[in-house]
Amino acid sequence: MNTCRMIRTLNAAVFVTALVHCGSVQAESESEPATPTPMYLDTNRPVEERVADLIAQMTLEEKVTQFLHHSKAIDRLNVPAYHWWSECLHGVARAGRATVFPQAIGLAATFDEDLISRVASCIGDEARAKYHAAERRGQHRRYGGLTFWTPNINIFRDPRWGRGQETYGEDPFLTGQLGAAFVRGLQGDHPRYLKAAACAKHFAVHSGPEAIRHQFDAAVSPKDLHETYLPAFKSLVDASVEGVMCAYNRVNGQPCCGCKTLLTDILRNEWGFEGYVVSDCWALDDMHLRHKVTASALESAALAINNGVDLNCGHVFSKLAEAVQQGLVSEATIDRSLAHLLRTQFRLGLFDPPEMNPYTAIGPEVVDCAKHRALAREAAVKSIVLLKNRDNVLPLRRDIGDVLVVGPNATSVDVLLGNYYGLSSSMVTILEGIVDAVEPGGSVRYWQGCMLDQPNAGSLGWSTEGAKEADAVIAVLGISGLLEGERGTALASVHQGDRLDLNLPAHQVDYLRKLRAATAKPLIVVLTGGSPIAMPAVHELADAVLFVWYPGEEGGNAVADVLFGNASPAGRLPVTFPRSMDQLPPYDDYRMTGRTYRYAQQEPLYPFGFGLAYTTFDYGEVQVSPKAARPGQNVTVQVTVTNSGNTPGQEVIQMYLTDVEASVQTPRWSLQGFQRIDLQPGQSRSVTFTVTPEMMAIVDQTGHRKLESGTFRVTVGGASPGQRSQGLGAPAPVTATFDLAG
Repeated sequence: MNTCRMIRTLNAAVFVTALVHCGSVQAESESEPATPTPMYLDTNRPVEERVADLIAQMTLEEKVTQFLHHSKAIDRLNVPAYHWWSECLHGVARAGRATVFPQAIGLAATFDEDLISRVASCIGDEARAKYHAAERRGQHRRYGGLTFWTPNINIFRDPRWGRGQETYGEDPFLTGQLGAAFVRGLQGDHPRYLKAAACAKHFAVHSGPEAIRHQFDAAVSPKDLHETYLPAFKSLVDASVEGVMCAYNRVNGQPCCGCKTLLTDILRNEWGFEGYVVSDCWALDDMHLRHKVTASALESAALAINNGVDLNCGHVFSKLAEAVQQGLVSEATIDRSLAHLLRTQFRLGLFDPPEMNPYTAIGPEVVDCAKHRALAREAAVKSIVLLKNRDNVLPLRRDIGDVLVVGPNATSVDVLLGNYYGLSSSMVTILEGIVDAVEPGGSVRYWQGCMLDQPNAGSLGWSTEGAKEADAVIAVLGISGLLEGERGTALASVHQGDRLDLNLPAHQVDYLRKLRAATAKPLIVVLTGGSPIAMPAVHELADAVLFVWYPGEEGGNAVADVLFGNASPAGRLPVTFPRSMDQLPPYDDYRMTGRTYRYAQQEPLYPFGFGLAYTTFDYGEVQVSPKAARPGQNVTVQVTVTNSGNTPGQEVIQMYLTDVEASVQTPRWSLQGFQRIDLQPGQSRSVTFTVTPEMMAIVDQTGHRKLESGTFRVTVGGASPGQRSQGLGAPAPVTATFDLAG
């Protein structure tokens, strides 16, 4: 019987007689005194002491059983079996019924830390409910635990990466802020217990190519490493993330899961990380089979654990006892890593009476409950980005006469899900949302019109003829998880999940041209996808363009809310949409030169941070204080924003910083603050940001951060700076400068 289940059936007085300190079972006569409680079960002791005591009871063979993703039970010590591998990218994944929130890139488009935290908290509640239900049945299965290998905070440096949809976009600051909010929501705020354990992945410098991820060597400069690829991980460590997952690839010749620089020098020693490190699944096999940095699984096990990996998703760590016997690993190293793992389990409450842990009281009624569905709808609405709205054709009237809905994604459940998804018993497609929104007396017709990933075998059917009669045509186009995703999941991708052609499939564009030729009435394009689409033709043909990502179980209702004016769109792009493939550097080049809004010189199709609303906003003069700052001093930035239109709306105010006089090349602009606010027509609000010394620091060529005197420019607006933002209708930004003294 494992400890958790024993505690549920024995009272405290009986429980302390069930174990002896040495771990052996001893029959007691009525005259013998009660056996003392083992220290590791004494809830009054500090966790570190309890962990050390439990490790002291284990043999080497027993210790080794705890280092694989499915840790075995140790019956004599009442250590429960535990499966570490669970996922919750945008809802509890791969474990049956759960609330399906928008995909991570869609959540990032909300630019809303509070929302991300609330979403993650709901996910944590459902995780607890599902875990305890399975535990009562004696089940310890993959995807059923409380240690979630989420969030993915890799930088979406190149829009061709199929897994970019799992990230929070291309900006280190936005990624760090939203990732930290997710961690706080998922893990909870109890002083003793974790609701669930988050994990920052994939550490580090990991963003494709997906087809060669198991042998790829990412060459990166110290400057790019510390300026772009590591800051988000540091933010999550500062937010007390419980786990970190090391990546498949090498960095500058060193496998990430065997790299002392990354895992020990930076993560543990420099940043002070105290949680556990897990390998990506079967990444340790890569070290001898594909990277060829070791000669065998035995050597890979030794290299990984000696340099900081604590848990192996895979089977290589089954060699650890042999590694100790051969002198490749010390038992002290085994104990160090085991302590990291057990500390997490103790913090989850797996060795404590359930009544001590408030999270054990969460019941199955929370799973996909009405409250969580409402939050999924709110998140989906907030994620939708309005890219174009010619002559304010949106929102549509709910009493519209005749709407024609076309396109391969209008009835698709797949486009609601993205990847790493759970399942809901009620998935609202975009067509269903539209049908429900149109008032009685109106007409909604639907023809698919074209295929998703290939030209029609025959004609276009009747949809173009139907467009001639409609008051508005809504074309639901784009891509799906069939065309992009993780290696092995994107069944229609010829590049193992990556999109080496960013264009909308040509036959979809051709179909849109035929629709445009058939009608002068409003032609609204709703695009699904998890990554940028190069689509200048779509922008020209359509009257309005909405990018809705993979919006989750309430996606159809959310899209209808925006189309028919129940909500004003306020999503913002967390990643740049290029005009064409010609604007991109080579995919396998990890240098940041020419990449993302921070370093690219060419004007994109849609800029980072861009998104329109059904109203307009004006920015007053930006004030900075002090105008001359001393080293170590914060600078306050203040601006007044006014809703100058006739419709209530939300604006995402973004604050960018530029070092005008840096001694090394620095980003053209760096996002260093954002706030999402509600404003009624005519209403104004003063918004304040703080520029810290850390934000002012440059990263030199050796990767070190330092402060330099000079002038800094602050830009505040509704999108990233640049001519394209204003050309698309973003409000004019405001700027100011301040000086940092030497």
